[in-house]
Amino acid sequence: GGKGQPSGRSPGGPASSASAQKGPTVSDAPLPRGIQHIGVTVADLGAATRFFVDGLGAKVAYDGLSTDDEPRSGDEVERQLGLPRGAAIHKQRMFVIGEGPGLEVFEISGEQRAAAGLADFGLNHISFYCDDIDGSLQRLVDAGGIALSEVHGNSRYEDSPGNGSVYVKAPWGMLIELQTIPGGHYYPEDSQSEVWMPSEPEQQG
Repeated sequence: GGKGQPSGRSPGGPASSASAQKGPTVSDAPLPRGIQHIGVTVADLGAATRFFVDGLGAKVAYDGLSTDDEPRSGDEVERQLGLPRGAAIHKQRMFVIGEGPGLEVFEISGEQRAAAGLADFGLNHISFYCDDIDGSLQRLVDAGGIALSEVHGNSRYEDSPGNGSVYVKAPWGMLIELQTIPGGHYYPEDSQSEVWMPSEPEQQG
């Protein structure tokens, strides 16, 4: 804290009502613009790059860390990023896939667990919108993915005419969903917002 600044708190007691009124409320706090990127860890960044490029048309934006750099490791990195003791980041690559958030992919050594499934806590899948879901599925399988099922219907509010969804397991175990909703979403009366969707291909840069 700053030197000699009053704490706004009586000794041994709660903050005064005057100081409490001056503090920012939750509604006053700044809000994020939106999701900028999603992070994924893989066993082999080279193999993952081929999978993303061949299966999803990914483009490499940049390498945040490569074999030309010293691995990121040590107490401070472990503290900042929540890595287990002794772990090291060896490679880090940012991909762009169509329109939407970036995909930041890491190759890390150290204590690791298998990829999460849909029932596990935390991030459990990434979904990509497709205009031709059957063709996109075949391409992803050809690149090394394993389809968990045939294309099936979406859940409520996404099940308009022509819709479809299918989960594909990537070579390192994470789940990728391919989804199409050509008829668009519909919404309940109490919906607070419409969900974001990628623009039509011809409108993308």
